[in-house]
Amino acid sequence: MRTLIIENRTEIEEIVQSCKTCYVAMSENNVPYVLPMNFALEDDVVILHSDQSGRMWETLHQNPKVCINWTLGEELAWQDVRVGCSYRVKSKSVLVEGSVEFVDDYDEKERCLHLLMAQYSDRKFKFNPPAVKNVGILKVHIEKISAKEFGAKAVTPWNS
Repeated sequence: MRTLIIENRTEIEEIVQSCKTCYVAMSENNVPYVLPMNFALEDDVVILHSDQSGRMWETLHQNPKVCINWTLGEELAWQDVRVGCSYRVKSKSVLVEGSVEFVDDYDEKERCLHLLMAQYSDRKFKFNPPAVKNVGILKVHIEKISAKEFGAKAVTPWNS
């Protein structure tokens, strides 16, 4: 079993869009802090939402640099059931590094909320003005994106 680098952007986006949760890592005074979050992906921007206060909000105002992870799949596989080092979890993982932009514009916040909901449902939603006004919308501008497949089957002449 091997680890393969995934370079195809369409495949990377399919992995991201197949996930329901992303994990956002940030640094608060050189202390790592990670949160599971809902998300939307639009071109080279990851959209997140939260309350407009609290530890995450304050941390990102101090340091807008983040790393986001999506992981798809958790199937256990092995080459030899008796050899512990041959065990792997078959999965695909995407990492994004980027910087946060805080969105204040009402119309843009509402547009982002529609994108967020489209990640989870085909329904059309309405948002009342207080909900839009009081939600925190974050755009993470992707500076670097990478992806890997773990536990991939080794290609040999007899199984290719």
